[in-house]
Amino acid sequence: MGYSVTTPIFYVNAAPHLGHAYSTIVADVLARHHRQRGDDVFFLTGTDEHGEPVANVAAEQGVTPQELVDRNAPKFEAMGPVLEASNDFFIRTSDDRHKAAVQEILSRVKDNGHVYEGDYEGWYCPKCADFKTESEIGENNTCPIHGIELTREKERNWFFRLSAFQQPLEQLFADRPDWVVPAARRNEALTFITGGLQDVSLSRNGITWGVPVPWDLEHVFYVWWDALLNYVSALRFGREGEDLSQSHWPAVHVIGKDILKFHTIYWPALLMAAGLEVPKKVLVGGFLLVDGAKMSKSKGNVLDPFAAIEQYGADAVRFYLLREVSFGQDGSVSMEGLKLRYETELANDFGNLASRSIAMVRRYREGRLPDVAVDPRIADVFAGLGDAVAAQLDDGQISPALEAIWERVRRLNRYVEEQAPWALAKAAKDPEQAEVAGAQLDQVLRTLVEGVRALGVLLHPWLPLSTNQLLVALGAPDLAWEGSELGRGTTGEIGELPQLFPKDRTVDGAAA
Repeated sequence: MGYSVTTPIFYVNAAPHLGHAYSTIVADVLARHHRQRGDDVFFLTGTDEHGEPVANVAAEQGVTPQELVDRNAPKFEAMGPVLEASNDFFIRTSDDRHKAAVQEILSRVKDNGHVYEGDYEGWYCPKCADFKTESEIGENNTCPIHGIELTREKERNWFFRLSAFQQPLEQLFADRPDWVVPAARRNEALTFITGGLQDVSLSRNGITWGVPVPWDLEHVFYVWWDALLNYVSALRFGREGEDLSQSHWPAVHVIGKDILKFHTIYWPALLMAAGLEVPKKVLVGGFLLVDGAKMSKSKGNVLDPFAAIEQYGADAVRFYLLREVSFGQDGSVSMEGLKLRYETELANDFGNLASRSIAMVRRYREGRLPDVAVDPRIADVFAGLGDAVAAQLDDGQISPALEAIWERVRRLNRYVEEQAPWALAKAAKDPEQAEVAGAQLDQVLRTLVEGVRALGVLLHPWLPLSTNQLLVALGAPDLAWEGSELGRGTTGEIGELPQLFPKDRTVDGAAA
């Protein structure tokens, strides 16, 4: 089965930050999970390289727009491997193959009667590259996202007949109430629609940095239409020798709430106008906050994902962002918060649980896992967990899915203390208690190792490096989702497990 998931394509007028990493990690969790389920996954990310903001920054720096994007796009592409993102393709909208697809699809939209020429005047944010409606204008005539004063612009250009899709969009939201997640963002988009849709600009004149309008070469397509079409254009050439347009569309989009209007109103309307299916689902993340303010390049309050990963590792940063900030809501992040989660939950809760479980098998059973049934009390706790987590991820409930798994991490830690295997091992040396205590110890050890193994499968989308290391040590490297069921693991030799989350992480040889 084909499964496609996308991040927003990132604007290249500055370097990547944790906000970009956040979307990439969410999409990667979904991609890795669906590969575990046996789906043929196409995970897409990339860079948005056209438009006035890029041209303006290039002019300020005394370089051409192409030179600017060629300098900055590799920084975003390099972010993926550092995050352990498993994207299948990285698209750049300056790619000639993408530009050809944009021209073909938007020409089709025109041929279908949804494009006309006219004059437009409105309040414009050059950083958003977007004209604002009256309801979107902030105090003192500013952009509510960037806080800068809007400019009044008037020009003759080509329009997309968005107003014609008022009823179809209302019907889409009515028929598919979970199409946009979370519900608050769905309601926000629906309010915008029911307030009445106005036709919007499809092209700009006086700007040369963009995809030329094939029927009017004095214009380029408005950057948002060009950018949105990456989701379908990449399917044509993103996998060598294959066209995935039929097998992998529609896709699941992971976006930030600042681009909600474009993805939940403009984009589905454009797809309808082109005769294409609307996306499968739109998952809308909140803002990452530093000192109570949205993390943004323009405000300078960014955290460097590369520095955080260098200090704590990719798994820790992935886990922290999706654990600390409930997906869909705004949340504050900091290096102090990352350190706390790393030490308490990753090192103490999960890493220590795995290390203790394996160490006790090696100490008390010479490294061979006893071939006995797991404790039914723990089996009941894990029953149905894999199906529940899969359903939550399908619904975009990223944070509840992780919490459901972590409840079992905590439960296994309590099980260790309740059963006290060290006491059972001591009792097993007493001839009068040996048979009963030995059997109890066998069950406890099998239950702990089997529980840790199942957790390794379940947590793999969030913690790919450490779970791979863990499962290899257990002699059970298979990541198939069926393995999330307790009792699916085989018994045999248990290898050594290096400390998964050492508390003495270092940077350049100095203690962190």
